This record gives sequence, C-alpha cells and structure tokens, in this order.
Amino acid sequence: MGWWLVNADTLAESRFVVSPLAEATACLLSLDKESARNPAERAWLDAHLPAYRAHLAGDPVTALLLKAARGRGWIADFLTPAPSGEGDAVFEEEVARVRATPPETAHADIEVALRGPLPAPLRRTDLPERAADLLEWVWTRIVLPDWPRRRRILEADVVARADRLSRDGWAAALDDMRPGMRWLGADRLQINTFDYPPRRIGGARLMFVPVTPREAWATWADRRYALVYPCSGALAEPGGPAAPEALGRLLGPARARVLVLLAAPKSTTHLVALTGRPLGSVGRHLRVLLDAGLVRRRRTGRSVLYYRTPLGDALAETDTDCRSL
Repeated sequence: MGWWLVNADTLAESRFVVSPLAEATACLLSLDKESARNPAERAWLDAHLPAYRAHLAGDPVTALLLKAARGRGWIADFLTPAPSGEGDAVFEEEVARVRATPPETAHADIEVALRGPLPAPLRRTDLPERAADLLEWVWTRIVLPDWPRRRRILEADVVARADRLSRDGWAAALDDMRPGMRWLGADRLQINTFDYPPRRIGGARLMFVPVTPREAWATWADRRYALVYPCSGALAEPGGPAAPEALGRLLGPARARVLVLLAAPKSTTHLVALTGRPLGSVGRHLRVLLDAGLVRRRRTGRSVLYYRTPLGDALAETDTDCRSL
C-alpha cells in the first residue's frame, strides 16, 4: 500500500485548501473517463461531452498528451501541481505553474505515469503549454460559469470536515475522505492501496483539497504535499434527503427540510437552490433554528455556513431511530 509517515507537527499544521485548478483538473478527468455514478453526473456529462469531444478531435496531439499523462495508476506530476496554500488561490496563477514546466520535466513525468518511454508524437517542447491550454478551456467553458456554486459546496465540505476533526479526531476525519485512505496510527497515513514506497513528510506543508467530481489524487513538490479528494456526495447532488414526516409535524415541513439538509454545512444560497424556496423564507427558518439551538453558523471565506448542533442532529435523527425500535 502507499502510505506517508506524518509527524504530529506536520499534521497539526495541515490545512484544507480550495483550488480552482484542482477543480478544473477533476472536471477534465471526469470528462475524459465519460462515466457517471448518478443521474446528476450523467446530466452534467451529457451537457458538456459534445463540446469536449469536438475540442480534442481538433487537437489530436493534446488528446494523446492527456491519455499519456493519465498514465497507469498515476497522473503525470506536472499536470497536478500542489496548491501554494497561501491565501485565496487564483486559477490564472495556478495554471501558470503548469505552463512554466520545463519540457524535459513534462517528458519525464509522462514516462513515470506510463511506466514506459514517451510516445514519439509527444517528443516535443510544447507539452506544458498544451496541457495548460486544455485546462484553461475546461475552466473557462465548464467550471467558471458555475464556480460560485461549486466554491460554496467546497467550502461547506471544508467546514464539515473541520467540525468532524474537532469532535472525533484525525482518524474519523480522514478515513472516509477518499477511497483507500485511512489513518493507520503510529504517524502513518495510508493514501491509497497501491504498492508505492512510503514517504516521510515531516516539516512539509500538508494540504487536503476537495473537488466536486468523484476524482482523487496525491501530489507533491517543493515540500508541499496535497491530497485531492471528492467532497461529500450529498453536497454535490441536487435535492437531498426528504424530511421525516414526524419531524415535519413538529417543526413544519419547510423548516424540517432545512434542518435535515444541514447534516452537512451549507450556505443560505445553497439551501435556496436545494429547497426551491425564496431567500427570505429560508432566512426566517434559519433564524428560528438558530434561536432554538438546533443549528449554528460559521463564516468561511466569503460565505456564512450553517450546520446542525448535536441537539439538531438528535432531533433530525429521532424519526429514523423510532422506526427501528
């Protein structure tokens, strides 16, 4: 298995980071796989695949570059640089690092990903520029128009993870973060189930980077390590769970639905999108839930996120518990 030796100081200084480039890369990988795990993903692919396929059909060199860079169980490192972790990440600054990759580094990274020699058509000096251009196309055409909503979803996931970390510790916060990842104890963090040699990352900056597509990868450079993981699926899917009937009778159907949706932190705007109710109506329900001690709120970045208290959790789950008796 692949695991990292993470000392206590590194773990204590680790942070969650929202990266526009990671989101664009995850969308690119999802488009290239053309596979959906639920109806929402299928609808997203159906909306964007035609333009994506047409774009690559007109640029066979870049199409081959992407296929090679995805490799065999490993993505070429230059395509997935670790975020800086300093301040709000800006896509243009992040993708500039991809574009500035020396050609020989890109060639070597692809050979590692392929576990073999670089294909003859890719023995050229413009591979980093082509990769950056493709990521810019995905960002501009697919991610940027929806970025405010995506960012709220990512920030909500960060708040939920931080809250779980404070309550239950690192093992609980990390074990369901991405497939194959879990805390082994004794300073060992398993990052996947592949047979990679262990890495000691004491004194490094460790970052956890959520993305909305169901993609995950690890990357590192210059003492910066990043683990990209898919954010909570419930946050990425429209609609969400229905409120139990008994809870609806107690609080009213609309207010009960807001409480159920707050199993993971969400902003007012996100709740408006999920419930289909006006902003003022959602705001009034949140005020009542706040006054009753069933939810709390926390500012993260430019958003205010609401989340359930232990009392809110107990109330929202009462109906399920009673049915199981």
